[in-house]
Amino acid sequence: MLNTSQDNLTDAQNELYEWIKEYMKDFQHSPSIRQMMQAMGLKSPAPIQSRLKHLQEKGYISWQEGKARTLQLIDEVIEGIPVMGSVAAGGLIETYSDVNENLDISEVLKKKNVFALTVNGDSMIDACIADGDMVLMEPIIDSNSLRNGTIVSAMVPGLGTTLKYFSKRGAKIFLEAANPAYEPIELNLDQVVFQGKLLAVWRKI
Repeated sequence: MLNTSQDNLTDAQNELYEWIKEYMKDFQHSPSIRQMMQAMGLKSPAPIQSRLKHLQEKGYISWQEGKARTLQLIDEVIEGIPVMGSVAAGGLIETYSDVNENLDISEVLKKKNVFALTVNGDSMIDACIADGDMVLMEPIIDSNSLRNGTIVSAMVPGLGTTLKYFSKRGAKIFLEAANPAYEPIELNLDQVVFQGKLLAVWRKI
């Protein structure tokens, strides 16, 4: 589990999360916002969207707001993936024969308070992060320790959240895309809240 307990959820968030788990277990797909509203006895989608955002921020789900049935549960740690050898991206090489080791990513996922975000947009495409990918993020305890070039999730109050390269030059913060079509975002330090730094990228093919 990404979260070893659900103590960090409010009662409302936990109620929705448990209902979603049961629904997906029974139907093998995610529920709609309307179904969640009905199950929670709500007449407006706003409380559901708020709870989903908090569940995503806390690492329980992946969800693309505004896109139907994109909700996914993040509830398993992959203990080991077999490394089957090498594959050439140029000429041909000898194929694998025996499994001799495992790729262990459990240590990444066991970092404290790791959370997942779903990427919307193509501003980080040259960093091999595409629209629809899921990024695993580690919370940033001390923003002063951030190194230039770190990929961060940053929230600019009133404007939204973005995934960008972090850079600090003098008293200014720059959030820089990995796509020349996007201009850097220039901010004062007190204008931005850093949510996390990139640990890994998960892509379903």
